Amino acid sequence: MTESKEQEKLLKRINELAHKNKKEGLTAAETRERERLRREYIKNFRETMRSNIEMMRIFDKDGNEVTPEKVREVQRKKGLRDD
Repeated sequence: MTESKEQEKLLKRINELAHKNKKEGLTAAETRERERLRREYIKNFRETMRSNIEMMRIFDKDGNEVTPEKVREVQRKKGLRDD
């Protein structure tokens, strides 16, 4: 899974703050920024993961579709399936 440029930027800044925290500590503003960035990163990650799962179709070794019904229902609601 490749990360978007936005996610890469968030992660880069989160890591910068983590390194600074280990070396010298963070100001109150930097601590708030780190928490905000972490929440945003996790939110974006979850949205991407959910989208990937909702788009997924699973087949067994014989070629039969075995996608879970719950995922199939979501796909139908989004117009991704016509069965």
